[in-house]
Amino acid sequence: MIKGMSIVTVWVLDQDRAKEFYTEKLGFEVRTDMRIGGDSGMRWLTVGAKDQPDVQLTLMVPGTPGLDPESAEAIKKLVAKGVLGAGVLTTDDVHGDYAALKAKGVEFLQEPQERPYGTEALFRDDSGNWFSFTQPRGELDLDQPWAS
Repeated sequence: MIKGMSIVTVWVLDQDRAKEFYTEKLGFEVRTDMRIGGDSGMRWLTVGAKDQPDVQLTLMVPGTPGLDPESAEAIKKLVAKGVLGAGVLTTDDVHGDYAALKAKGVEFLQEPQERPYGTEALFRDDSGNWFSFTQPRGELDLDQPWAS
């Protein structure tokens, strides 16, 4: 039986730059940074939120085993174009964290706005992936028109 999600792949264009972005700008911690198959092997780089030790993001450059060169190039182009959403990151202070991240140079596509599910901002990582940055609301009001 599936017990949950533990590792999620985020496609990046440069692992060193991504490591710096996720740790220095977003405050994630490095969980794993190693080469599989010796010095010339694939780099396995994972990061995660300090308060969520059971979930990791693997920062992976397209072209790793399992992808043919044509598919790897297609993914790189989509990442660089900024059309891939990589997920939702949550916070308990979206306005304060928005200001702090913006001051660190994080590129926001949308400032915090009220949504039925909470307050949401959108930002891009250093490769072009966009994330929803959300302060969730408590219970959803299912009597609202958007709920049907």
